[in-house]
Formats: sequence, C-alpha cells, structure tokens
Amino acid sequence: MTTANIPTPAKNSVVRAHLGTLSVLAWTGDPEAGHDMPYLLVYSLGDGTGSAEEGEAALVGMVEECGLRIGDLSDATPTSVNSPIRLLVEGGQAVLNMPHLSAQCPVPPEWLTAADGRGHVHLIIASRPWPEAAPGEPVTEETLQRYLGDEDTLLSSGHVLVRISQLRS
Repeated sequence: MTTANIPTPAKNSVVRAHLGTLSVLAWTGDPEAGHDMPYLLVYSLGDGTGSAEEGEAALVGMVEECGLRIGDLSDATPTSVNSPIRLLVEGGQAVLNMPHLSAQCPVPPEWLTAADGRGHVHLIIASRPWPEAAPGEPVTEETLQRYLGDEDTLLSSGHVLVRISQLRS
C-alpha cells in the first residue's frame, strides 16, 4: 500500500499568502462518449510566499476548511445548505464561493448544458500547484490531461459534488 506524502496542517491554520494565486477552470467530459459531467478545478499557480511545502500545506488546509478529505469524493448535494462551498451559475458564468476564494469563471456552452442537466458539478480542489495554467490563457486538453491525469494530483486533491444555485426571479 502506498500513501501520498501530503502535509496536514492544523485546523484553521491556512496562511492566505502561502496559497498564492488561485484560479478556477471549467470543462466537461465528452457528452458523445456518455461522459457529460461538468467539472470545476480550483488550483494555485504556486506563487505564494513561503516554501512549496508551505503552499501545499495551505492548500490542504483550504480543502479541510471546506469539510473535505484529501483523496475522497464527497457529495454535498443533499446538504448544500450547510456546505461552506456555494456555486451560482448565471449568465454563462460560474460564481464559486468557498473559504479563501470567491471567483467568477466563464464556462463553455457544453458545460452549462451538462450542469443544467445534472444540477451539480464535480469540484476538484488541487493541493499541487499548476504554474503552467495561467489565468486567462487557454489550456489544451493535453495539458489538462497531463496535470489531472497524474495520479498524485488526483489523490492529493479534494473532490466534492456541489449543487448549483441560480438567481430567483
């Protein structure tokens, strides 16, 4: 049995400056292949103050403050009222609010269709930095696959299904 060597900070010990630049990326699986899950990825560029270990520890702390466990998939859809993670989808944007992050992310039409059909998204909060994915720059499918296809990245991330909220009219 192998275990990931993940730093585990004490509760409420996230040093915001260690997180660095946080970004959000939206994509969906291939609907024609029967995989139409909408995804949101929260990641750091790894440009925070402190060492790489301190940055990863801060990211792990952020995952824990969201009530998640590294490597596990949680389902927050039935308990979304009590979740510290909120997701609003409106006007072609995903607005994500969670501890240490409030972000607005443009989403592609196929993501909106999948999110509308499911009513939830799979949120991944990575504890490994991804400096190659600068905000506002396009990310190729191959680049995304290299990062998220790495088993260490997936196992060192928090995963949660988050219910989508919409503005009431």
